[in-house]
Amino acid sequence: MTKGHIHDEESLRRLINSLSRIEGHVRGIKVMLQEGRDCPEVLVQVAAVRGALDRVARLILMEHLSECLVRAAQEGDASLELQELMAALEKFWPD
Repeated sequence: MTKGHIHDEESLRRLINSLSRIEGHVRGIKVMLQEGRDCPEVLVQVAAVRGALDRVARLILMEHLSECLVRAAQEGDASLELQELMAALEKFWPD
């Protein structure tokens, strides 16, 4: 069995578009810092990027639960898949 996740075309397009917007937003924050913009203004933009990344992560997690975990359960490998997901979530939401 080959490990990995294959996103459907629409889902992949949404994720890539979101990450491209986030990438542009981060570049904008760098410009703001270079221009000496006020810290509160920069922090608001950082918060917007964090929120956008959280939305991307949520989409990936929901897809993983509905696709990968279900597939693993059907193949009898759900325990390993669940352990890997829990390890990833521990890094995602550290103490």
